[in-house]
Amino acid sequence: MTRTGDCVRNTSETQIEVSINLDGTGKSEVNTGIGFFDHMLISFAKHGLFDLTVKVTGDLYVDCHHTIEDTGIALGIAIRKALGDKKSIRRYGHTILPMDESLVLCALDLSGRPYLVFNVDFTTDRVGYFDTEMVKEFFHAITYAVGMNLHIKMLESGNNHHMIEGIFKAFAKALDQATLTDSRINDVLSTKGTL
Repeated sequence: MTRTGDCVRNTSETQIEVSINLDGTGKSEVNTGIGFFDHMLISFAKHGLFDLTVKVTGDLYVDCHHTIEDTGIALGIAIRKALGDKKSIRRYGHTILPMDESLVLCALDLSGRPYLVFNVDFTTDRVGYFDTEMVKEFFHAITYAVGMNLHIKMLESGNNHHMIEGIFKAFAKALDQATLTDSRINDVLSTKGTL
């Protein structure tokens, strides 16, 4: 059974369509109107082996904030739908990922309890047309929409492009690990009996 989820989210600020297949091969079709953001989402799909479609029309004449944050919300909803009842998933995922001179740690728990810890200091305001402060906002949005505990920590800083790309790739690898099914887990991996 293929685990897929989608989300259509329309507001006065953004119109978004997202679909994800957790059991994909890394194929993607992404258009957010922000080139660097497209690059990050394509990297997320490729390195997590997720099939991903993202189509966004946003109020970029204002700035990039609504487009990036709302895409995080929609992607989070799609991931939550794809997870379904979470039976047999490993639940936890973590990775330490190098991106040239940068080194990032990402750990997550698909617990149903949203919490973000984000320890990253950027040294530039923007990469392309992507405001660096929006990295935290994007992952905050995903965290709450999925219902996950997410820790992102930059162990070694460097070029801001590399730092952000490392974060997206590390998140992809950790999420892939957490969403994998394990035949030894018959229900959900929780003493509570629910996630």
